[in-house]
Order: sequence, then C-alpha cells, then structure tokens
Amino acid sequence: MEFSVERAALLLLISAVVAILTQRLRLPYSVGLVAAGIVLSLLPLGPEINLTKSLLFTLLLPPLIFEAAFSMEWQQLRIDLPVVLVLAGLGVALSAAVTAAGMHFLSHWPWASAVVFGALISATDPVSVIAAFKAARVRGRLRDLVEGESLFNDGTAAVAFAICVAAATGSPPTLWQVSGRLVLTIGGSLVCGAVVAFTVLLLAGRTEDPLVEITFTTVAAYGSFLLAEHLQFSGVLATLVAGLMLGNIPTNSVTQVGREAIQSFWDYAAFVANSLVFLLIGIRVGQQHFQGGFSVPIAIALVLLARAVAVYPCCSLFSGTTLRVSIRHQHVLFWGGLRGALALALALALPPSVPRRESVIGTSFAVVAFSIFVQGLTLTPMLRRMDEIPTDGNRG
Repeated sequence: MEFSVERAALLLLISAVVAILTQRLRLPYSVGLVAAGIVLSLLPLGPEINLTKSLLFTLLLPPLIFEAAFSMEWQQLRIDLPVVLVLAGLGVALSAAVTAAGMHFLSHWPWASAVVFGALISATDPVSVIAAFKAARVRGRLRDLVEGESLFNDGTAAVAFAICVAAATGSPPTLWQVSGRLVLTIGGSLVCGAVVAFTVLLLAGRTEDPLVEITFTTVAAYGSFLLAEHLQFSGVLATLVAGLMLGNIPTNSVTQVGREAIQSFWDYAAFVANSLVFLLIGIRVGQQHFQGGFSVPIAIALVLLARAVAVYPCCSLFSGTTLRVSIRHQHVLFWGGLRGALALALALALPPSVPRRESVIGTSFAVVAFSIFVQGLTLTPMLRRMDEIPTDGNRG
C-alpha cells in the first residue's frame, strides 16, 4: 500500500511512544523502533506499507544526510579526511571483495549474486551509524571518523553496486569504464552539491526571515540530492557537500537567529526521518520471508570479517603519522560499522534478472537485523567501557 499522511501520522505517534519507553528502559531508540515495527507487522490491523528504494532515498535520506553534514565541524573532518577517504575507498573495496569471495566459496552462490551482495552490504549505513552515535552522545574525533566514513563511503558503494549489477546482468564494464564512472560520479556529485549550496547562500543573503532561510536549506537538502540522482551521480555525496558548505562557510548571508532556527528545524527533521526509517525497516523485516537458509549465518560472519579486514589494515597505514587511529577507536570503527537503510534500498532495487535475487534480498535483511539488534544493543556498553560517553548528562 502507498505511504500516506494518515500512515505517517500513525507511525510518528508510535515513534513518540517508543522514544519515551526506550528512554525509561535505557535502550537505543533505533532498536526500539525496529522492534516496534516488527510487532506492528505481526498485528492483524497493522499498517501495510511497502518499503521501497524511492521512499527511502527520495523522501527520508536527504534530511538525514544534510542534518549530519550541517552539524559536522569541517575543521576536524579536514584533518582526518585522508583516514576517512581511505576507509571509504580502499576499505569498501576490501570489504566487498572478502564478502563476495566468502559467499561464493562457502555458500556456493554464483559469482554474479555474490559480487552484487558484497557491493551492497559493504558500506556502513549513515542512518544507522549517526543515530547510534547521537543516542550515545559521543563527541570528538571518534564520532567524526565514524560519521565521516559512513557518509563518504556511500558514494563508493553506490558506484560499485551499479557496476556489479551491470556485470551480473550481462554487460560487464571494462577497467577504463569503471575508473571513468568513479571519477565522473565523485566529480559530478561535488559540483552538484557546491552549485546548490552557493545558490542557496546567494538567495539567503537577500532575506532576514528565519522561515525563508529554513526553506532555502530544505531546498538545498532535497535539491542537491535530486539533481545528482537525476544526472546519475551520488545524491548522498551531493547532499553531504551542500550540508558541509552551508554549515561551515563563514558568511553573513544567514542571520544568527536564522541559524539557530535552522539547527532546531533540522534536529526535528532528522528525528522524524530516523523514526520513519527504522519503523519501516522493522515492518519490512517482520514481513520478510527469509530465503537465505544457511547462507544467513555465513553472511553475518563474513560481513563482520570483511569489516575487520577493512578497518584494521587501513588504519595501520596511518600508524606512524599524526593521523594515527588508536586501537580502541579501531575497535569502535569495526563494531560500529552498522548496516541499515542503504543496504536494503540497494537490495530492493535489484533487477529481476540478477541470479538468486530473493536470496540476496532476504540475506541482506537478515544482516541488517543482526546489525541493528546485536551491534546496536552492544555498542553503547562498549563505548561506556571505553569512557567515550560523557558522564555529564548535560553534555552531547
């Protein structure tokens, strides 16, 4: 059934109740939402909503990416950008390769299915990661590294996924085509985000009305995303660039009152989008008839192994430099590499001609469910033991 205003209002009401309960029970909000969604899917009168790539990408993802980028401090991110780019580039490639090889040799999937699954599940999900670290009130370099990687690696994973799907459906690209597509996607996404951001800054300088300024940022979030996707670039990367620019470029275009209003608006927009994303994931997981068999535990183990292969060797490249990542932070990067909405959106977008399509989708949902429940529930205690969570309740 189509997503409607009535169903959105019902889901928001449920989200508010879940938020109260999870605060009292001291559970991660995202875990409570997914659990509530699973319960809703099992009720006779529960809402029947189709979780689609269009719904996730077009409606819910832009505000989440924009808010995270708008709130991110560029000065710290700029310092750690080499680490973030290595994790988002080389790390994603290593993760996808390990997962694909494991699914082929251990689960006996054909190479086409294994490679597509490796590509779509390799990137950490910015929605899940940002929600987890916000809930834990983590600040400082660790949060910048984890959030920065999760935002940037989507561009890499999206390009890899498109290439793998093309190969799986009978038109494998050449190495030159792969390299060209990667450069074009990254460059085009940067240009889309920058053009939209500069346009918004130019227009915002002509008003002192906070409501109009909020409207301009909303246009920037969705406009950069839709423009990049229309041109077959990465919408996430374009929105990331637009959010970083609008949040960090010193300018008199936006008034102080307007900036405070913008921040409050995007805090709420991110809350709404997060709530709907995790509830919809829960509903779809509850409706999903998993068709992975023994492939599911094998896939979960492989995804964890692949994440370790991506994190520790990549971080070791900086061990003798000022960008060294401590072993404690590497452990968090490994265990905090959650999967979520992005992987599911890519899985749902698989064309019918991909071999074992239903098994790939079912296994993807199983990996995401494990990530949210097992890793999501244990991440906060892990951070607490490492003294990464502020003890002062007023901080964060």
